[in-house]
Amino acid sequence: MPAGIARFELHVAQGELDDLRERLARTRWLDEFPGSGWAYGTSRSYLEELCRYWQEDFDWRACEARLNSFGQVATDVDGQRIHAIHARSPEPGALPLLLVHGWPGSVFEFEKVIEPLRDPVRFGGSAGDAFHVVCPSIPGYGFSGPTAGPGWNVRRISAAFGLLMQRLGYQRYGAAGGDWGAIITTDLVRSGAGGGVCALYLTMPAGEPPEGSADPEAGLSDGERQGLRDWAAHQAAGTVIHLPLNTTRPHTLAFALNDSPAGLAAWLVEMFRSFSDCGGDVERRFTKDELLANVTTYWLTGTIASAARLYAEWAEQKRTFPRPSRVQVPTGCAIYPRDVRRVPRSWAERLYTITHWTQMPAGGHFPSLEEPRLFVADLAEFFRGYR
Repeated sequence: MPAGIARFELHVAQGELDDLRERLARTRWLDEFPGSGWAYGTSRSYLEELCRYWQEDFDWRACEARLNSFGQVATDVDGQRIHAIHARSPEPGALPLLLVHGWPGSVFEFEKVIEPLRDPVRFGGSAGDAFHVVCPSIPGYGFSGPTAGPGWNVRRISAAFGLLMQRLGYQRYGAAGGDWGAIITTDLVRSGAGGGVCALYLTMPAGEPPEGSADPEAGLSDGERQGLRDWAAHQAAGTVIHLPLNTTRPHTLAFALNDSPAGLAAWLVEMFRSFSDCGGDVERRFTKDELLANVTTYWLTGTIASAARLYAEWAEQKRTFPRPSRVQVPTGCAIYPRDVRRVPRSWAERLYTITHWTQMPAGGHFPSLEEPRLFVADLAEFFRGYR
């Protein structure tokens, strides 16, 4: 192992799994009008079905085995554990890739794409598209554990991820992500801590409307205007209520979510349903096992409060840091039609040096789970020019 890097193997104590099942068995269910479905938020009938499966059939040990099979590492930065999947490619010319998850996800977002990225030949691809894949858990999320203290904002996280890549011996690498992953990798490039980043790939890029324009939508296509309308609809419908709540009162709801596994599942699974290309049927895109691998990660690590705190830390960073510079490294973007926020290319070009822009035919906020083949193919195509 390189200096400062330790092997990490996941094995949760059996008592914690037994406690989870006992808590699920004692769930106090709320009342629900017959036939109301998801009209008031998470459906009780669906949640009861999911929690019964969680209690009786879900196999956490299989989840552990999958992550352990990729290989995992941990390092300490300022007293904070930084966990990461580290899946090295068998191809000697592989490009290192820092691949960062978002909210309300975890490293399980990438379990379908790690092997095709790491060993593309085995999946009918080219050895020239191989990556050494590094998927860290954001501090405060999952296996990096709760943040050890205040101040773990995006800048501190991006610097920690830059240090992680240095400690792994990667001086030149690609960076990719969506949601927090897009924000963190963008900050890594802007801050200078990611001086080794050769190119940036985002599935939810930021963007800004033209300054001083009487009509900021002037010149946009119908599809771009629809993206803006969809974001407004999410805000009006309350499906992104986590944004103001996590930013201003991150602990208030977290007390309940940290105490009730059913409540935690209701909160996270509703977002998977609302943010994905599932047409209202969450299991059209995700199996129960995929949903519960993510929810169980938050439960077992006790990180729902620290995950929410990142929003408050980010708001403070934006208030107090200078206006960020435009990203100069080549940037590729993939826009999935049901992602929660989709900015027009012209808006994104105000912030990034965009050399690749793909309008995807399907998929939402979790593309590596929803459309893994599209995700892998487009990411590989973009990075061919920067190896």
